[in-house]
Amino acid sequence: MRYAIGIEYNGSSFCGWQEQSNGPSVQAELERAIARVADQQVKVLGAGRTDTGVHAHCQVAHFDSGAARESRQWVLGVNTHLPESICLLWARKVSDDFHARFSAVERSYRYSILNRWVRPALDTTRLAWCRKPLDAEAMHGAAACLEGEHDFSAFRSSGCQARHAVREITRVKVSRQGDLVHIDISANGFLYHMVRNIVGTLLLVGNREKPGNWMRRVLESRDRKQAGVTASSDGLYFVGVRYPAEFGIPEVEAFPAP
Repeated sequence: MRYAIGIEYNGSSFCGWQEQSNGPSVQAELERAIARVADQQVKVLGAGRTDTGVHAHCQVAHFDSGAARESRQWVLGVNTHLPESICLLWARKVSDDFHARFSAVERSYRYSILNRWVRPALDTTRLAWCRKPLDAEAMHGAAACLEGEHDFSAFRSSGCQARHAVREITRVKVSRQGDLVHIDISANGFLYHMVRNIVGTLLLVGNREKPGNWMRRVLESRDRKQAGVTASSDGLYFVGVRYPAEFGIPEVEAFPAP
């Protein structure tokens, strides 16, 4: 039987989603916890491979198991064996042709910035910090050119293993709520560090170092050297994934309220 699960996690203490030899990962913790409930080893496959320090409101994954458990049993049982920084939100049986990664049609991220001149004492690993005043409206206007299908080579970090850099951004929005600036991006897929590189570039527009039309020039250059630096992983959240309706996967609001 194949099961899909929704996972919330604070990525501060993990080397990322994918299991690695150099530190703890979200995937490895999940596999150990699920194995305790299933009484057998399992392989958990996620919708996206978040980097070190990146958080998730609702990562989606799937695993196969011969153990017959109800949704509530999976959630309560697995959460008992997980660290406090990870929890299952839901679990449900799905058809064998569901794949957390390859069945996805859209993924969404949010990058949250504390924009004030004093550094934060709270949420230091859950928010990025920018001391210079940011013009969120200018950033939103500059980001509009990213919508649609483009070659995003200018925002692709070295080490990216994708076969090509063409992706389609379906929605992008920059908004402000008090001292917080949120950058929301939804796309059919993302390149390595793509969101963080876009954020690093938008910050130069936001603090008026670059004009708004510069963003389009960077995109069309397809040259990583023309874009801004890679923004910190602090403040980056994997918000959720959208799948075809026939799989019955719960949807998460792509652009959540601040």
